[in-house]
Amino acid sequence: MADTQRPVRIGMIVPSSNTCLEPMSYRVLGERDDVTIHSTRIPVIRIALDAGSDKQFDVEGMRRAAELLATADVDVIAWNGTSGSWLGPAHDREIAGEITAATGVPATTSTLAYLDAFRAFGTRTIGLVTPYTEDVNLQVVERYAEEGIRVAGHQALGLSDNESFARVRPDELLPGSLTLAADRPDALVFLCTNLYGAPVVEDLESRTGVAALDSVAVTLWRCLQLAGAPLLAPRWGKLLS
Repeated sequence: MADTQRPVRIGMIVPSSNTCLEPMSYRVLGERDDVTIHSTRIPVIRIALDAGSDKQFDVEGMRRAAELLATADVDVIAWNGTSGSWLGPAHDREIAGEITAATGVPATTSTLAYLDAFRAFGTRTIGLVTPYTEDVNLQVVERYAEEGIRVAGHQALGLSDNESFARVRPDELLPGSLTLAADRPDALVFLCTNLYGAPVVEDLESRTGVAALDSVAVTLWRCLQLAGAPLLAPRWGKLLS
């Protein structure tokens, strides 16, 4: 539990080429002065299904990054990336376990945060939007199925350069999301912490009635839960408030 005499400190392990999650996390927090965010970066340049890409997410690198964050006396540490969605949640459970074993700090990842959200909200079917290539999406579909989550439909923007993901404008995500929402999944998922899905969540939920979950917001929601802090405003996802 966080020290109530100071703001909650959230430690985030950030992909090096990510330019979205830090500013978006502070935007989601808004005017709150009870939470601060502290980041360290690990090298992540490219998203693909090959050994070179997979090596970016090795457990040892995560442990070293977490040990640096722990020196800031953070209350929770998150690997703020979605690689476990295609590498498999077991990989992220190992990461979270290694972080806590090394630092004594509660830990999560973006993928584990999604799975916690799906369980909490009774989510069984989703519409999936990612910036990734089609083969990565299909791997995510398989991994989610193993966890009891059915992807009713998905959209891949076909990108692999991680830095480029944040260049996708939020409004560019709406047409595909509206198409996926027409199938009435339990939730729409914007999967990538370098994708600006959060700014369109409120509009999308209002227009479709389908819950929307953005990776940055979901990871922050779970970090706040673990730290015992209040959750988020409804505009960032009606399920997270």
